[in-house]
Amino acid sequence: MIVGCVKEIKNREFRVGMTPDNAKAFILHGHKVIGEKGLGVGAGFSDEQYINAGVDLKETAEEVWGKSDMLIKVKEPLKEEFNFLRNNLIVYTYLHLAADRELTQAMLTRKCKGVAYETLTDEKGNLPLLKPMSEIAGRISIIEGGKCLEKVCGGKGILISGVPGVRPANVVIIGGGVAGFNAARMAFGLGANVSILDISPSRLTQLDEHFQGSIRTLYSTPNEIERQLKNADLVIGAVLIKGAKAPKLVKKEHLKLMEPGSVIVDIAIDQGGCFETSKPTYHDNPTFIIDGVVHYCVANIPGAVPYTSTLALTNATLAYGLKIADLGLEQAAANSPAILSAINVYDGNCTQENVADAFELTYHALEF
Repeated sequence: MIVGCVKEIKNREFRVGMTPDNAKAFILHGHKVIGEKGLGVGAGFSDEQYINAGVDLKETAEEVWGKSDMLIKVKEPLKEEFNFLRNNLIVYTYLHLAADRELTQAMLTRKCKGVAYETLTDEKGNLPLLKPMSEIAGRISIIEGGKCLEKVCGGKGILISGVPGVRPANVVIIGGGVAGFNAARMAFGLGANVSILDISPSRLTQLDEHFQGSIRTLYSTPNEIERQLKNADLVIGAVLIKGAKAPKLVKKEHLKLMEPGSVIVDIAIDQGGCFETSKPTYHDNPTFIIDGVVHYCVANIPGAVPYTSTLALTNATLAYGLKIADLGLEQAAANSPAILSAINVYDGNCTQENVADAFELTYHALEF
């Protein structure tokens, strides 16, 4: 199989879908690897490293897209890349289709095979390809949220840790999954007052036991969210429904419950966001203010630390990518329920139920 990788063109996205070491692994499995010149520079990997690993570097992304059987990326194809999508091309990347009708339609129309990192589910029900980026996004959310609380950034002027004699920030985290847990770890480590909400009693028990009662665990209801917003300095939205658009748990009218200069960070923005007032932003202009509340809604939060993020991501994606290359997507999916769960579009059909529901498309269950 010819496996390709290109530079990401999303604004301020420096991660890369394949490291030189990954490329070497594909080559040792008997595959040819091609890449766009400069593909890994933003993440700290030189063209020389790729060449030494055996990668055939091309001058343009178009050439890589056109010659690849499987194209490995980090972020979803953007509009400028839609013309590169084609019948039988395997696109192995984060897709987040439920938040993007235009991309979904482009992939269906062009009959490519979309294998989405974010829906790949292992035998334990975990999301191993989403997990590393959720860990990083959760941790960065507290760093960036704490920065946004500074007066110069539009915030209240509160130090997240406080100091002796002065209270720390009140941090409310909506969602106790991987991202929410990592946000809680960071906030707790900095000395903030942390409350975390979730709809799973068993998950709340796990969180309570992990933190030994040092953070507040609360069952999430609309009324409880409203109560927590009144005293929150920093709110982290970390809600995930696999493959689906994020539910809008905080409405515009709820912002009036919050004090001016409060901050919300929407980790769920790449799935449409869990705050009604959220809209995607970029690292070079990450915030906006509505009703006095600072919104941080960067859709590729881990892109801020591309070296760490690239290694964490590709450590997880490599093994599944090798299976797809070695066996072909169909045989790999027949052998691996995890890979089957990652196929969101196939030969013009929507094969992920939550994506189909988001756009009222016909859902086609795949079997190989």
